Amino acid sequence: MSNIAEKLESIKGQLPKSVRLVAVSKTKPVEMIQEAYDAGHRIFGENKALEMRDKYEALPKDIHWHFIGHLQTNKVKYIAPFVKLIHSVDSMKVLKEINKQALKNNRIISCLLEFHIATEDTKYGLNPEEAYAILESPEYKEMKNIKITGVMGMASYTFDTNVIRDEFRYLMTIYKNLKYDFFLDDIFFREVSMGMSGDYQIAVQEGSTIVRIGSSIFGERNYNK
Repeated sequence: MSNIAEKLESIKGQLPKSVRLVAVSKTKPVEMIQEAYDAGHRIFGENKALEMRDKYEALPKDIHWHFIGHLQTNKVKYIAPFVKLIHSVDSMKVLKEINKQALKNNRIISCLLEFHIATEDTKYGLNPEEAYAILESPEYKEMKNIKITGVMGMASYTFDTNVIRDEFRYLMTIYKNLKYDFFLDDIFFREVSMGMSGDYQIAVQEGSTIVRIGSSIFGERNYNK
C-alpha cells in the first residue's frame, strides 16, 4: 500500500460515515492524484480553474471534482462542463455566471455559499445579510441551473481550539437559519463544508458533512507553483 493510500485510509477511519472527504489536490501532480484514485478515492478539490480543467482532462472521468478556491467569473466556463460541487460562492455575480455557464452545458451545478467566519480579513465569504439578500432576490429565484446545497467556511488559522470551535458553531447556526428560512423542504440542502487538515476533528464534532484535507494526505503544499 502506498503512502498516500495509507494516509487516506487512516483519515477515513477517523471520519463518521456521514462525512465526506475531499482530498485537496491543488498544486499536486496528476501522478499523486492517480495514486489516491487507485486507492479508491474519488473526490478531489482544486482551487484554480485552469489547473482543475487540465487535471480533469488527464485523469479518469468518474472523479468528482470540487472547486474550493475563490472563483473568478471569467474562469467559471472552464470548469462548468464537469465540476461536481463549487464550495466557494461568495457573491451574486459569481452565482449568476455559474448559472449561465451551467445552462450552456445543459447542467445543474451544485453550489455552497461561502461565509466569512474567521477573524482574518484575508478570507473570502459572505455575511448572513448578504446571503439573505441573494436568496430573497428575484434574480436568484429565476436561476434554474444552480442548486444551493449548503454552506462552507474556513476557520481562523490559530492554535486556540476554542476560537476554531466557536467559528464552526457560528457557521452551523448560519446553516440552520438558512435551512429554516429558505430550504426547509429541500432535501438537497444538507451540506456543511468545514474542516481542513489542522482542524477537521473539531469540525466533525460540530456537525461538518464535508472536510477538505490536503497536506495530511499529499504532504505540504508546494507554494512555488
